[in-house]
This record gives sequence, C-alpha cells and structure tokens, in this order.
Amino acid sequence: MIGLAVSLFVLANGRIAGISGVLGGFLQLGSEGWGEKALFLLGLLISPLLWAAFTALPEIEINSEWPALVIAGLLVGVGTRYGSGCTSGHGVCGISRLSPRSIVATLCFMATGFATVYVSRHVLGV
Repeated sequence: MIGLAVSLFVLANGRIAGISGVLGGFLQLGSEGWGEKALFLLGLLISPLLWAAFTALPEIEINSEWPALVIAGLLVGVGTRYGSGCTSGHGVCGISRLSPRSIVATLCFMATGFATVYVSRHVLGV
C-alpha cells in the first residue's frame, strides 16, 4: 500500500511523498501545493481511525518514561534534518528512484537501528 500511495503521489504531483518534506512544506503557509500537503497529512491522521473502525487495534505497552520518548523524538527530528530527509523519503521514495544519496542514507539509518537494538538488548539488557 505504501508503494502504491507513493507511486500515485509522484504520478499525480511530480513530487516524492517523503513525510518530512510534505510536513515541512505544509508548515510553510502559502507554499506551492499547500492544500495537497494538508490533505496528504490529514489522510495520515485519519487512516488509523478508519482502520480502528473496522478492526480491533492491538494492545501496546510503552515501557519508557515520557522524557525518554520526547528525547528520542527530538533525536529523530535532528537526524531527519541532517540526513536531508526521513525514512519514508529515502527508504521508499529515494531507493525506488535509485538515488545514491538515499541508498547511503538508508544503509546508515538501518545499520544504526540494528546497532541500537543490539546494544539495548544484549549490552544494556533493556
């Protein structure tokens, strides 16, 4: 479904559907394609509600304190800025266009994710 949505977005608009780029453009009021970006983001917010209307959502348990979650979110935002895009922009849109920058970025964030999980579980025992 993600690949289909990305393909339709690029065919209809000529722009990739990286979430950080869409959100960044949305936050600049009056920017080109602002309405399309608003609808795209609205769809992201409404989709889970529609899913929940037809299917029971699985229970989740968050074991981290909220300050750790806020710090993690901020670090993701900083990484998105320094990496010139987010996981959806690089991993889905960039790789499908064979962008060398996106391939390297995806390899970097995947390797970092693997290393983080390994250290968290096997070294720190979290």
